This record gives sequence, structure tokens and C-alpha cells, in this order.
Amino acid sequence: MDTKFTDILVIGSGVSGLFFAVKTAIKRPDLQITIMTKAQADNSNTRYAQGGIAVVTDNLKDSFEKHIQDTIQAGGGLGEEEVIKMVVYQAPERLKELLDFEVSFDKNHEGEWDLGLEGGHSEYRILHHKDISGLEIQQKMLMQVKKFPNVKLLEDQFVLDLISEEINGQKQCSGAFVYDKTNKKTSVVLAKTVVMSTGGCGQVFQHTTNPDIATGDGIAMAHRIGAAIKDMQYIQFHPTALYEKDKNPYFLISEAVRGFGAYIVNSQNKRFVFEYDARGELATRDIVSKAIGTELLKSNESNVYLDCRHLDYHKFYKHFPTITTYCKAEGIDLRKDLIPIIPVAHYQCGGIKVDKNSQTTVKNLFAVGECACTGLHGKNRLASNSLLEALVFAHQSSTYICENIDAVSYAWNTVFEYKKISEENSGRVKEVKQQLKKIMTTLYIGTVEIDEVETKIKTILKEVESFLNNQIITIDTKELQNMLDTAILIVKHYKKQIVEV
Repeated sequence: MDTKFTDILVIGSGVSGLFFAVKTAIKRPDLQITIMTKAQADNSNTRYAQGGIAVVTDNLKDSFEKHIQDTIQAGGGLGEEEVIKMVVYQAPERLKELLDFEVSFDKNHEGEWDLGLEGGHSEYRILHHKDISGLEIQQKMLMQVKKFPNVKLLEDQFVLDLISEEINGQKQCSGAFVYDKTNKKTSVVLAKTVVMSTGGCGQVFQHTTNPDIATGDGIAMAHRIGAAIKDMQYIQFHPTALYEKDKNPYFLISEAVRGFGAYIVNSQNKRFVFEYDARGELATRDIVSKAIGTELLKSNESNVYLDCRHLDYHKFYKHFPTITTYCKAEGIDLRKDLIPIIPVAHYQCGGIKVDKNSQTTVKNLFAVGECACTGLHGKNRLASNSLLEALVFAHQSSTYICENIDAVSYAWNTVFEYKKISEENSGRVKEVKQQLKKIMTTLYIGTVEIDEVETKIKTILKEVESFLNNQIITIDTKELQNMLDTAILIVKHYKKQIVEV
């Protein structure tokens, strides 16, 4: 088996991994940084982020304290206040870096930031690039990555498992087993430091806004080598995904649309969310999603609606051209038609437990972005805090790693082996994935008891273990293992929460 070396291995190409790589490459041009992603580099949760990034830029109307309190309230008081303060106070500096990296955000006719309002925010503070903010940031960061000769970006690399060893009684990460889908080869990549930027786990559920690569890989791999996992029960469902029956992933209708003035109505054209919260459509995502879910259970209907008919169409199109165009392609004219919507799995608030420097409980293993549990979100993420969190913790980890990596050595003396890998797809594996998705969805939208969900997952686990015991395993099977490991963690943490309550 081939062995390759790099100083830093970044797994995943979302904004957190790219921002980390660029900042580290600037500070330490002597370090070799390798970014590996299991599909194309621009296929990540980042590119689907429509709303934008929450930053206090107007200290007359807004304040850091307001942003801090909004974040605490959205998270049900379960966020870590010191972490929240760190993220909010760093926001203007991280924004300046994005601007230096040529990221563009919309301005109004006066040349000032065209700030948006989203659910849970007490002030207009969302910087955005039309309704494709994540895509704008990712494209500009990919352009930046190409400027540095010490950064190598490798696509179609399926990371199979992390490599760990115990030194002086302490577990540490020393690299990964990687399958190169282009060259059909498995290799060992040894690194002084590994940074997980693998995104979330939306594909564990039947309906999600996440791309098909979001299968919880990073959480599962980190857990298998002993990294602590926290708060996996807190899966945020976004209340306004365009209802398209069995489509996967679902198209997201940005939170900013409600901030722009859209209503949520039922089939009787009634705005019902005010019955659940005085803020109505501008309540936090968990409240709005629960309100819609309750309404659907009462009515036995498949969806509710987003009403934009009363809004200025031309101004709406200017702010949301992607959403308008997509709806039009689906036969929905926003000037006269309602948009059918349902809540779907959107964001993983928990994940790999990290400290303020993004360090996990396994030495030399770091996690940034959605795969990490930083303490920022509590039980529910405040809209547009995710991109901000990714930037801040990428900065924190970059600073720490640059200062400490010289004391780390490669794992020279270990013999590495891994099973043979096949890319042959199995119809049965696909069926099992669909079973798992349906089971997990009933846990959050439905009336199924947690013990019943756990029993069904254990039945699936037995079959998957038989797949993994074969001499040759497939990429499909390995991805299913990651989904299943992640699902088990969600159920375990969900049960623990019930017991504690």
C-alpha cells in the first residue's frame, strides 16, 4: 500500500476547510497542506447556503450584545456564552478577511451594506450576495487556494478511516486511509495534523437540503478512533424547503425570504405561526418548523405554503433571483401562486466535540464547520451563524496549529493494512440506506417512540456488519456504515436527553 506524507491533511472542501487552508498557507508557506474531498471541490453544504453571514456592522442600530443574546435565545440557553462572545466579537475581523479575499456582498443605493433580517435576529445584520452567499464565498476561496504552491487540492478522494496510535498513554491521530476514485487505489496518507471539515449528516434523513455527500462521514470516522461526540440529538429542521415529494435534496427557500416579508399560510390561507410564537414567521427555525409540523398533523396534509404575492416582485427578484428562477421552472409564479413548503433536515448543531482552538479530544485531530460541536448553537442554530462559525474556528485552529505543529512527528514505525475496496454499487445497500432515512425521519417528524427507532436501527446494523466482514467492501457500504454510525449517535444522545429531562 502506498504511503504519502503531508504536514496537514484537510478532509472536506467547505468554507471552513478552505478558509483554514488559505490562512495557514499565508502564515506558514513552509508547510505542505493537502485538501481531500470525496466528490468535486465545489460540492459541499457551503455552496447551498443562501442567506449569508451574520455580522454586527452598524454599531448605532445594532450591537455585539444583541447578537450574543439572539444566539443564546435561539439555542434555548444551551450555548456556551464564552464561545458565543468569541464568535460574535471576531465577526468584523473575519468579514474583513473575506473582503480581502475578494468575496462580494450586496450594497444598497447609498453604498452601504444591504443588510438582511432573518428569523431570531433582533436587527438587520445579514450580509449576503443575492441568494447565493455560500456559493460566492466558496468560489472565491477556491480561487484563493489555487494561488498557494504549498496547498494541494485533490478531488474524488474517499477517506475510509482515520489512523490513530497511542503514545505515552494518549490517543492521537496520525493520518487516514484514502481511496482514490480516479486511480482506483487505496493509500495511507500520514500527516502531523488532520483537520476535519466534512460537513453534516442531512442525508441520514429522508428529506434534506444537504447534498448527497452529507452522510456524517467525519463524525463517524472521528468517533471510531475515540473522539468525543456531543449534542448529536440537536438536528435543525429548516421550516421552508420547497415541497417536491420524493426529491433529494430539497431546494431551500431562504430564511431571508421571510425576513423580506413573506407569510407562512395553511390551505385555508391562514397565517398560523402566530399561534405558537408572537414573532410569527420571524421566530427561530425550531419554533417555525414545529408549528408547521403540528399544523400538518392536524390537517393531515402534505405541506403548507409560503405566500409572496403581496411583495414587490421586482425587488424580490433582485434579492432572490435563484429562488425566483427555480420556482418559475417548477411552474410557480410568485406573483399569483403560493409556494408549497415543508420542514426538512438542514443543519447538525452537535458533532465532534472541540475546544476554542477546534481541537478534539484526540491529539492532532481538529474539526471545523458543521461537523464540529463548538458550543455556539446550543439546541438550535441562529440563522446565518454557520458561515460565521466556520470562519472563526478555522481562524482559531489555523493560529494554534501554526504555533504548535513543529513539535509533532509523523507515525514512521507503523505497518498499515486495509481491506480491498470496490466501487461496485449494490441495490441492497441502496435499499438499506432508504430504510435508515425513513426510520430516522420518524424520530423528528412523526409519533414513533425512540425505543422502536433504536430497535429498527440495530436490525439494520446486523446486516451492515455482514457487509463489512467481507474480504472486499464497497464505497457504498462504507458510506452506509458512516450513516449508520451517525444515526446510532443521534439516537443515543436523543435517549440521554429524554432521561435527563
